[in-house]
Amino acid sequence: MDPNYHSILNYFTNRSTNASAESFNAKIKAFRAQLRGVRRTEFFLYRLEKLFA
Repeated sequence: MDPNYHSILNYFTNRSTNASAESFNAKIKAFRAQLRGVRRTEFFLYRLEKLFA
């Protein structure tokens, strides 16, 4: 059985996808690329929270 079987059926049943999660992941990835070399993880998480929360 296809491992994506439930996701595919979920789309047709509820008309929902994971596009919002994928978009958020892309935003985090772009943000990480901007702050390459940050030494303090706490600062990174603080900025991430303030920008996207």
